[in-house]
Amino acid sequence: MPVPRRFDRRPPERDPTRINERIRVPEVRLIGEDGEQIGVLKIDDALRYAQERDLDLVEVAPEAKPPVCRVLDYSKYKYEQAQKLKQARKHQQQITIREIKFRPKIAQHDYDTKRGHVERFLRHKDKVKVTIMFRGREVTHPERGVAILDRLAEELSEYGVVEQRPLQDGRNMTMMLGPSKAVLAGQFDKLVNGAVAEPADGASANGAPPHAEENQTAPNGAVEAIGRGASSRGPRAGRGTRRRGRGDRARPVGVCHTASFAMPKMKTHSGAKKRFTRTAGGKLQGRHAFTSHILEKKSAKRKRHLGRDVTISDHDVPRVKKLLGLGK
Repeated sequence: MPVPRRFDRRPPERDPTRINERIRVPEVRLIGEDGEQIGVLKIDDALRYAQERDLDLVEVAPEAKPPVCRVLDYSKYKYEQAQKLKQARKHQQQITIREIKFRPKIAQHDYDTKRGHVERFLRHKDKVKVTIMFRGREVTHPERGVAILDRLAEELSEYGVVEQRPLQDGRNMTMMLGPSKAVLAGQFDKLVNGAVAEPADGASANGAPPHAEENQTAPNGAVEAIGRGASSRGPRAGRGTRRRGRGDRARPVGVCHTASFAMPKMKTHSGAKKRFTRTAGGKLQGRHAFTSHILEKKSAKRKRHLGRDVTISDHDVPRVKKLLGLGK
C-alpha cells in the first residue's frame, strides 16, 4: 500500500546519474558533444573541457574501466527523454475490463438493456466479463446460463468475439468478450462519437420491423409488450374511455421461459428447516433449541422449556408445511 505523501518522511528519490562534481574517479574516457572520441583524461581536465563549452559532464557507462563520460546539456537531454516516453505511452493501447451481471430468469426488457450496455462497452474497445448469477436451486440448471451467454455472443458477434467460453465457477458462470477486428479498426467510431446509423428498409434500431414491439406475442400466447397508450381491447382508445391501470398491462415474458421449460421456483424456506422438523408419525415439532442457545446463565425452568419438543399448533401447520415444501 503506498504511503500518503503528507506522511511520507523519506527523502525524495535522487537521480542516480552522476554529473560534473559528483563523478569521483581519477580519470575518465571522454566523448565530445558531437559524438567523437577525445580519449582518456583526468577528471579535472574533463570538467574543464565541459565548462569551456558551457555543457555538463555526464557519466554514461560507470561499469567501464575507466568510466565513459559524455559532454552534453543534461537538462535538455532529460527533457527529450521525457518527451519520448510520453509519446510511447500515447501510442500504447490500454485495455479496460468491464463486468455486467445477468440472472438466469432475466426478463426480455432487462436483457435488452444490459445487451445495450455490453454493446457500448465493446464499441469503446473494452473487454466485457459477462456473469450469470445463480441462486438456490437455479444452480442445478447451468444450461440456462449457457443459453443466455450463447445468445448474447451470437447477437453481438459484429462487435465482439468470445475470448473465454462460458465457465462455471461455484454459483457464477462467466464469459469474456473482446472487441472484434472491425471495432479495433475503427469502423464504429461514428457510433461511439454520438452519430446514430439509420436502419435500412424501415427497420428499428434493434433490427425488428417498425411497430413490432407493440404486437409481439410469446410462444405461450402471452403478450410480450404493449405500446404506450395502447388498449388491450384493440387500437388506441379515444377520449372518454377508461384509462387502464397498472394491473391491465401484460407482464413481459422472461428470456428463459419457454413453452416446454420453466425455471423451478424456490419451494422451501432455508430458515424453516432449522426451526421445524417432521416426526416419523407425520407431526410437526419445533427443533431442540439447545444447539443454538447459550445455557450457562439460564435458569433450570428456562432450560426445561427449551429442551422439550414444542408441538406446532393446528392453526400454524399449513403455514409450516408450506415453508418446508410439504404441500398442504
